[in-house]
Amino acid sequence: MQERVLFGAAYYHEYQPHHRLEQDLDLMAEARFSVIRVGESVWSTWEPENGRFDLDWLQPILDGAHDRGIAVLLGTPTYAVPPWLVRLYPEIAGERKTGQRIPWGARQEVDFTHPGFRFHAERVIRKIIGRYADHPAVIGFQVDNEPGNELFHNHGVFQRFVDRLRQKYGDVQTLNDEWGLVYWSHRLSDWADLWTPDGNYQPQYDVAWRQFQADQTTEFIGWQADIVRQYARPDQFVTTCISYDRPAMADDDLVRRLDVTAGNPYYAMQDGLLHPQTTPAKQHWTTSGTWALYLSADRMYSSQQRPFLVTETNAQSIGYPWDNRPAYDGQWRQAAWALVSRGAKMIEYWHWHTLHFGAETYWGGVLPHNGKPGRTYKEVARLGAELETAGALVADLTPDSDVTMLYSLPSKWLMQKYPPLSHEDGSPDERSYHGLFDPFYRGAFDAGLQVRIQHTSQFTGDVAEHPVLVVPGLYLADDGLLEQLVAYAAAGGHLVVGPRTGYADSEARARTATMPAGLAAAAGVSYDEFSNLSGELPVSGSRLALGHDAAGTRWADGLQVDDAEVLATYEHPHFGRWPAITTRAHGSGRITTVGTVPNVPLAAALFRWIAPSTWTDLPSSVTVTSATAADGRRLRFVHNWSWDSVSVDIPAAVHDVLADTSVSDKLDLGPWDVRVLVEPQ
Repeated sequence: MQERVLFGAAYYHEYQPHHRLEQDLDLMAEARFSVIRVGESVWSTWEPENGRFDLDWLQPILDGAHDRGIAVLLGTPTYAVPPWLVRLYPEIAGERKTGQRIPWGARQEVDFTHPGFRFHAERVIRKIIGRYADHPAVIGFQVDNEPGNELFHNHGVFQRFVDRLRQKYGDVQTLNDEWGLVYWSHRLSDWADLWTPDGNYQPQYDVAWRQFQADQTTEFIGWQADIVRQYARPDQFVTTCISYDRPAMADDDLVRRLDVTAGNPYYAMQDGLLHPQTTPAKQHWTTSGTWALYLSADRMYSSQQRPFLVTETNAQSIGYPWDNRPAYDGQWRQAAWALVSRGAKMIEYWHWHTLHFGAETYWGGVLPHNGKPGRTYKEVARLGAELETAGALVADLTPDSDVTMLYSLPSKWLMQKYPPLSHEDGSPDERSYHGLFDPFYRGAFDAGLQVRIQHTSQFTGDVAEHPVLVVPGLYLADDGLLEQLVAYAAAGGHLVVGPRTGYADSEARARTATMPAGLAAAAGVSYDEFSNLSGELPVSGSRLALGHDAAGTRWADGLQVDDAEVLATYEHPHFGRWPAITTRAHGSGRITTVGTVPNVPLAAALFRWIAPSTWTDLPSSVTVTSATAADGRRLRFVHNWSWDSVSVDIPAAVHDVLADTSVSDKLDLGPWDVRVLVEPQ
C-alpha cells in the first residue's frame, strides 16, 4: 500500500540562472514534497555533442533529494532532440505533409520511427538509465513526454502504413470493396496506387490512417519502456506523461505497455472553477469549468481503469503571456483534492520555479521569477501538509460511479476530419466528438452523479458494476459492440443512447439498417432524417421535471416512435413532430434515446430522472464525490466552488480527516473550501 499521495513538482535545476540546489530542496521539504521529476527535456545537456556524454550533473540533485526523503521520477529526453542531431541527420525530421519537413525549433519535430533517430535515442536512454537506475532516490521512470503530437507523413511511415493495409486486407480488391473505392474513381489496381494522406477525402482511409498513427506512438513508447526495464529494479515503475488531446495517441492501447497511467490535467483557474459554470467556455488542452476538471480526472482513470499519476498540473498560470490567471486562495487545494477523489495517487506541479527564458517563460511555477516563496508556495505547502496528514487513507482510491460513459477514440478521430457539428458561425467544429460527449458528462455532474468512463475496448456489459451506461457519439461501432449494448439493457442495465451512435460500422461506412442501427427495435424508436440546429430548441415534458430553460441544441434526430414513451418534445412548428427523448423497457432493463445534444438544464434533468443523487438539497456551489480506500473505508470529498460560505447537512456522522474532528449534523465550508470526510466502519 502506498504510504501517501506523492506530492511535488517537475524540477529543472539546470534551468536555474544560478546555483540554488540546497535552497530549492529545503523549500520543497518544508512544503512536504515527496517527489520531483527530472531530466526529461534536456538531451543536449546529457549529450552536448554526438557521442560525448555529461551524466554527472544530475548526481547532486538525486543525492540532495534522497537526503531529504524526496523521491525522484527520472525522465528520458527523447521528445526534445539536440540541434547537433538534426544538423548531422536532417533526414530524421518529421513531415506534417508528404515531403514537407517540420522546421526544427520547438520539440517533437522528429520522425521517431526513423532508424537513425532510434540509434541515438537508444544510446542516450541506456547511458542515463544505466547510470542512475540504481540510485535509491529513483522510484520510477517517465519515457518521453506527451507523445503523439504529430501525424507523420514521412516516406517510411507511409510505406509501413501500406504494409499494414496489405497485412489486414490481403489484396487491393478487398480493400477496394471494404473502403468503397468505386467512389470518385478511387479503385486501386495495385498497392502502389494508394495515394498519400495529404489530399485524402475518403473517411475509410482516415480511420485506418489515424489508428496506424496511434499504433506507431504506442510502439515507440513501448520500445522505450522495454529498454528502461532492462535496468529498472522490481520496485520501480515505468510511465509516460499523457496529454489527452494529442492526435496520434490511443491512451487505452498506450498504457498497456506501461506500469501506471500518468497525465497532465491543466485547467482554467479563478472564475474558471466557479460552480455552477455561468458562462460557456471552449475546451481544448486546458479545460474550463469544475465539471471539466473532473472529466479530465475520469479520462485518466479510464486509461487502465486504475488509479493514476498527475505528472503535470497548474502551479501558477499556465498558457501564454497574454493569459495570466493564477488561482484564488484555496483553489490549489480544491483542484488537487478533486483529482485525488477521482483516483490520483500523485499530484505533481509543472513546475517548481518559473522559467527565466524559453517559450514557457510565463508558465508559472510554484516559485515566481524572483525565486522567493510567495502566495503560491504557501498554498501548495498547506496542501502538502494535508496530504501528509491524510496519508495512506487517500493514496490509492477507487472512485465511485453512478453512471458509466462509453468512449470511442475512432469516432473522435473521424469527427475531427468530418465533424457532424458546427460552430455558431457555421464553420466545422473539430471537437465535435466532445461536443456530443461532454454535455452528457456535464449533465450527470450537475445532477450530483459521478461518472466512470470506459473505452469501447474495455466494455464488458457488466450491469452490476455499471447500472447506467451512456453512449453518445459512438459513430463507429461493429456489430458485436451494438449487440453487447442491447444485451446489456436486456440484462437489466439502463442504456442511454445519444446522437450519432451506431450510424456507421468500424470502417466508417454508413449502415443500411434502420437507425439507430442495431438498437432501433429494442429502443422502440427510429429515424431516417436528422438536422443540425442553428439555435436552441425549447423542450417540454412532465416526466423529467423540466424548467422553461431546458432545450435541445446543435442536432436533432427525427425520432419516430414505434413502441416507446416520450419523455421530452420540442416546442417548434417543424421539429415538434418529433420527440427529443424517448424511453422503453427492454428485457430487465431500459433504453432511453436522446435525439439531440441537451443543454445543461435538459441534461441535468435527464440524469436526475435516471439516477437520483444520494446527497440532496445541497447549495448550488457544492459538490460531493466519494471513493473507497485501499483498506475498504468510504470517503466523501465536499467542495464549495464559490466565494460564499455555505453549510451542508450531513446525512450520517463522519470524521473530518484533515481537521481530525467528528461531524454529525452540519458541515461549514468557507469560500473555495474542501473537506475530506471518512465514514465510520
